[in-house]
Amino acid sequence: MKIFSFSPFGYEGSLVAVEVDLRRGIPAVDVVGLADGAVKESRERMRSAIRNSGFEFPLERVLISLSPADLKKEGAGFDLALALAVLDAQKGNLSEKSVLVMGELELSGLLRPVRGVHAAAGTAKLAGIDYCIVSSQNAGEAKEVSGMKVFAAENLAEAFDALYKPEIFCEGSEFSEDQGAPKGSVWVENVLFPPVDEGFEMAEICGQRKLIRALQVAAAGGHNLLAFGPPGCGKTLALQKFPGLLPLLPLEESQSVTRIHSLAGLLPPSVSIMRKGDFRMPHQTASIEGICGGGVSCRPGEISLAHNGVLFLDEAAEFRTSVLQMLRVPLETGTVTLSRAGRSTVYPANFQLLMAANPCPCGNYGVEGKICLCSARSVEMYWRKFSGPLLDRVDLRVCVSAVKKEKERNNGGEENKDFSTGALRKKIAVAVKKQRERGVKNSRLSPQQISEFCVLDGEMENFLENQRKKNSLSQRGVSACLKIARTIADMENHLRIEFSDLREAVELRGNSGPLEFVLPGE
Repeated sequence: MKIFSFSPFGYEGSLVAVEVDLRRGIPAVDVVGLADGAVKESRERMRSAIRNSGFEFPLERVLISLSPADLKKEGAGFDLALALAVLDAQKGNLSEKSVLVMGELELSGLLRPVRGVHAAAGTAKLAGIDYCIVSSQNAGEAKEVSGMKVFAAENLAEAFDALYKPEIFCEGSEFSEDQGAPKGSVWVENVLFPPVDEGFEMAEICGQRKLIRALQVAAAGGHNLLAFGPPGCGKTLALQKFPGLLPLLPLEESQSVTRIHSLAGLLPPSVSIMRKGDFRMPHQTASIEGICGGGVSCRPGEISLAHNGVLFLDEAAEFRTSVLQMLRVPLETGTVTLSRAGRSTVYPANFQLLMAANPCPCGNYGVEGKICLCSARSVEMYWRKFSGPLLDRVDLRVCVSAVKKEKERNNGGEENKDFSTGALRKKIAVAVKKQRERGVKNSRLSPQQISEFCVLDGEMENFLENQRKKNSLSQRGVSACLKIARTIADMENHLRIEFSDLREAVELRGNSGPLEFVLPGE
C-alpha cells in the first residue's frame, strides 16, 4: 500500500509519502524526514489509538520515513497516515494502490478534522491518486474535487478496513450550477444570487442614492471603490451591505476560494465549497503580514482570503501607509508572492477593494454647520497616506454628504423600492451575464480588450479627451472611465457605449487626486 499525506505550505503544499519498515531490535518508533514536534508526538497518539481500536501494535522496531526528506512536516494531520502505514506494514503490504490519508487521532481511535483537506485532495488528484481517506467532518470538502473517491471514516478501525475495500469509497459530487448554493438562492437573468439576509437590504439606506448607484456599478463590473464623507453619513453602513449585491461565484472560481480557506482552517464545518466570495474587514491595526500573508508556513493573509470576494477597509486612512501601499501590486496582478526560508509561494489575490474615509482627521472638513480644527498640513498628510498610484487603481470615487432629517423621512417607503437589493440585482445580473460570456470582468479588461469592447464615436472621444485635460486624468484613469462606461452599458443592455454611459462613468470616476476632490460644502 502506498500511503500519502499532505504538508501544507503556501497555496501549493506538497504530498508526503509515508513508508514503514519493521525490523528486529528493541521495540521503539523512530520518525525520520524533518518532522516537527506535533508529528513526532503522533507516535504516542498512534500507539494508543491502535491498541484502543482492537489492533496489536508491532513489537519490532518501527522506522517511519516521511519523504521528501528535506521538506519540513508540520501539524497533527499525519496521525492517521502513520497509523495506517504501520498496520499495513504489519499485514504485509498486500496492495499497490495509492491513497491519500489525512486526519488527527484521538487516543480512543476516533478521528478529528484537520485543515487543508480540499487542497490536499486537489494536489493528490493532479498526481494521479484517486482515493482519499479522511475524517467524516472533512469528507465534504474532499468530495468537491472532481474525480476523487472519498471514504469518510469515524475512527481508525473504519479507515483501516477501507484500505482493502475500494468499492466502499464514494464518488465525488456531481457538479451542477446550484451546487453548494445557500438555501433560498434565486436566479436572476440566469445568474444565481444568495438570499437577501437580514442586514443586507439596500432599501434601508436613505438619502444616498449616488452611493447606492456606485455600489451597483461596482458589483456589476468588479470595480474598486472609495467612499469619503463626514462621520455618520452612512458610508460604512452602505458598504457593509455590499455583499448582498454580489452573485454567487461560478464553480471554477469557487474551487480556488475553497482551497485557500481550507488551507487557512477557516472553512465552515457545514460548507464543503464556498460559493460566496468572502467579505473581509480587517482592523486598522493590521500588519503587513496580516494583510498579505506570511508566517513560518506562509499562511494566507486578508487579501488572499478575499480572493474573488471583497476587502473592505473602513477608516482607510487610519491604516499604516506601508499596508496601503502594499495593496498596489496585488490590485494590478491579482496575485501575491510570499517567500520564506528559501521557499516561495504564489497566492491568488483577485479581490475587490472597498474603502471608506473621512474628509480630514476630525471629519468636519467641508461639512455645513461644523468647524474643522485640522490644519491644511494635517489634511494634506491625511490624504497623502493613500498616494496617487494607489488611488489611481480605485475606479469609483464617491463623495458622500450628510443627509438632513427631512430628506431621510421623504426618502423611505415606496419611493425607495427601486433601490432595494432585489431591484438592484436585476441590472447587475444583466451585466454579470454579459461579462461571463466574454470571459473577463470589466474591471480586469486588458488594453487590447478595452479597444475591442469599449469603442467610442468621435463626439464621445472628444468629450473624454476634454475630461482628461480638465481633471488631469492619467492613462489608467482614462481606461477606468472606459471600463466603468462598459459596465454601465452592460447594465442598461446597450450593445455599444452610449454618451450617457460615458458621462456617468466620468462622474463616478471623480477627479484624479485626493486633494482635488470636491468635498461637501465647498
